[in-house]
Amino acid sequence: MNSMERTIIISFLIILLALCISGCSRESRPQEDGYSARITEQSTEADRAAEEPESPAANTAEQEQEQEQTEYIGPVPEEYFAASAHAGQVIEITYDSRDYTDASEPAIQKTAYVYLLYGYDEADRETRYDILYLMHGWTMTAGDFFDESGSGIVPMLDHMIENGDIPPLIVVCATFDAENRSQSFSRSVEELSVFHNDLRENLMPYIESRYHTYAMDVTPEGFRESRAHRAFGGFSLGAVTTWYQFIYNLDYIQYFLPMSGDCWIMGTYGGRYYPVETVDYLEAMLAEGGYGEDDFRIYQGIGTEDPIWAQTDSQIQEMFTRSAFTPANLHYAIIEGGRHDIDACERYIYYALRDLFGENA
Repeated sequence: MNSMERTIIISFLIILLALCISGCSRESRPQEDGYSARITEQSTEADRAAEEPESPAANTAEQEQEQEQTEYIGPVPEEYFAASAHAGQVIEITYDSRDYTDASEPAIQKTAYVYLLYGYDEADRETRYDILYLMHGWTMTAGDFFDESGSGIVPMLDHMIENGDIPPLIVVCATFDAENRSQSFSRSVEELSVFHNDLRENLMPYIESRYHTYAMDVTPEGFRESRAHRAFGGFSLGAVTTWYQFIYNLDYIQYFLPMSGDCWIMGTYGGRYYPVETVDYLEAMLAEGGYGEDDFRIYQGIGTEDPIWAQTDSQIQEMFTRSAFTPANLHYAIIEGGRHDIDACERYIYYALRDLFGENA
C-alpha cells in the first residue's frame, strides 16, 4: 500500500468516526434540550414577573394596609422657620422628682422647658390646651429642642398655631437625666427605662396643675379622662423612651411620636434583634389593657439614611403584619435620604402634630 492509499483510508476513517459521534450526540440531546427549555421558560416568566408591577388584584390586604400606613414626607415650608409676629415663650421650670434608678429613691430636682403659645393667659381657666411632651436623644439636654441656635422648632410651632395647622398647644421638653447633662450611653439607657415613673408621678402633675390642659385635675382619673389631648414624642433614645410611655403610660396618653428609634422592652436594639418578640409583647399589652383600634395612635418617623433605619423599619414591618396595628393607629413617616438630626425631627414634628391634633385628626 503506497502513501497515497494510506492517506485516503485514514481520511475515510476520520470522516466515519465523526459521523458516528454526531449521530450519538443527536440521540442524546433531546432530553437535555427539553430540560434546558423548561428552565429558560421558567426563568423568563420569573424575570417578567419581577419586572412587571403586580396587578391590583394580586395585592394582598396586608400589602394594601402597609401602603396606606406609609408616607414619604417632604421638608417643612421654609417660611415656618422665620421669626413670627406672634411668637410664644419658653419657660424653664424646676420640679421635685426622684432618682428612680436608685432603690432608695433619693429626692432630686429636675429641669424641663415649657413652650407657651402666643396669647396664653394664666388667668383664663376656661380655655384648655392640648399638650405634647418631648424627649431629647443621647448626649442632648432638655433645652436643646428649644435652642434656636440649632433648632427651628419654636418658630415652627409659632407659625403652625398662627396658621391654624394645629390647635393651640403646650409643649414640654423634659429629660430622663437626673442632672440634665450629657452622660454615658449605658447611664442614659438606665435612666430612660424608668422615666415613665417620673413622668407619671412628678412631671405631669407639676405641669398640668400649673398650665391649662384638658386635665380637670391631676388625679389618675383626671389624666385618664383627658388622654385624648395628650401626646409624647422623642428622638433617638428619646424614641426608645417614647415606646416605654406607650407600654407604661398608655392610660394617660393617646398619641405617640417615636422619631428615629425602636422599642427596647425585650432588650437593647429590640427592633433589630427581637422584632417578633417585641411586637408580640406590644400586642399582648394592648389585649391585656383592653385597648382597641381607636384607643391610640403611633406616628413613627425615620429616614432612609438614618443609622437607626434597619432596626426601626424591621419593627414597623412586623407591626404591619399584626391585626392590632391598623391605618387607624399606626402611621409610618419616612424621609427619603433623611438622617439622624434635628432637621429630621423638625419634619416629623411638623407632620405628626397635623396628623395627631390637626383639623383632620
